[in-house]
Amino acid sequence: MEDEAPVIYGLEFPARALTAQTAETENIRFLVGTQSLRAENQIHHIDFDDENNVINKNVFLHREGEIWYISASTMDKDVLATCYNKTVDSRTEVQAAVWRLPSDFDNSMNEDHTNSHQPLQLLCPLDFSDYGEIKCVLWHPTGEASTLLGLADNHILLWDLNVASASAKIFSSTSLEVKGQPKMTSGKWNPHHKCAQVATANDTAIRGWDIRTMQQVYVIENAHGQLVRDLDFNPNKQYYLASCGDDCKVKFWDVRNPSTPTKTLTDHSHWVWSVRYNHFHDQLVLSSSSDSRVILNNVVSLSSEPFGHLVESEENSDSENNERVHEKPTDGVIATYEEHEDSVYQVDWSTADPWIFASLSYDGRLVINRVPRTEKYKILL
Repeated sequence: MEDEAPVIYGLEFPARALTAQTAETENIRFLVGTQSLRAENQIHHIDFDDENNVINKNVFLHREGEIWYISASTMDKDVLATCYNKTVDSRTEVQAAVWRLPSDFDNSMNEDHTNSHQPLQLLCPLDFSDYGEIKCVLWHPTGEASTLLGLADNHILLWDLNVASASAKIFSSTSLEVKGQPKMTSGKWNPHHKCAQVATANDTAIRGWDIRTMQQVYVIENAHGQLVRDLDFNPNKQYYLASCGDDCKVKFWDVRNPSTPTKTLTDHSHWVWSVRYNHFHDQLVLSSSSDSRVILNNVVSLSSEPFGHLVESEENSDSENNERVHEKPTDGVIATYEEHEDSVYQVDWSTADPWIFASLSYDGRLVINRVPRTEKYKILL
């Protein structure tokens, strides 16, 4: 159907960093960071008008280096963090910082659908110089605390961010060195357990940590046959998380029984870079891969909504009072999206509309898609 057609936006530079504008709950907005070697890098602020099926944009200068990771504040929709390369004394270092979008960008967007290349406002750099190479910066899941969590090599770091004074102080007592273990490659803050846990990917293993005591609370050894690329927690069911990796698989885990995955998906044919639960309907799970595809799966058997939907009985389809029966839902692929021609590094759900998501491939192609209407109605009814 026409209103289900994908909307494609092309960036002029390669890109691999994408996030929804997390604190934005009214407008469908995403942030994309570029990875140009020769030119100034950019943050593209994408506003999707779903009524007219068009994209409005703002482009901001990120005058530092290639953006490897981007995350949006859960407290303030105009604040974000990036991890990026920066050349210092003829050598390249990975650094991290917190930024604010220019204060007048919303007005200029409404006037002409685009904006000149204004620079981002640097709020504060994030100091981790004694802890290794930063991999990601994660905002407190609920936005109720000004805590930032960072993963750097074999350390878990916590900063207390003060936006008003443009400062971020690290809690030195909460840094953790995981001796004898592979370096962390990615991680995710657990939204359950009073937001006191974080899961990290260490090569092929997944480890859970209590950030109050900095003690390991579970470990999934050999979670994937090759490198674990991404993690995501089920937003509605504690103990459940999804992972993906270079073994081309997406796996689901109950961390109370970490010896065996509860389910394994093998739909991709190359490395799986990103996996995301839908924030509201957790049976909807997205994954993206170097096979240039985005796949939307129904994993209702592990969801918080396992009851299915009502359908009319065929035996009574001609009667005035059609009998409605319960149809048991089944797991499986809902849709495969093939608008990309390069590795799809990131996929993320909108925080304003649970049926819309964006995906980003390395060639700078951003695609906005929707959950098929038939599947949406099954869930709603």
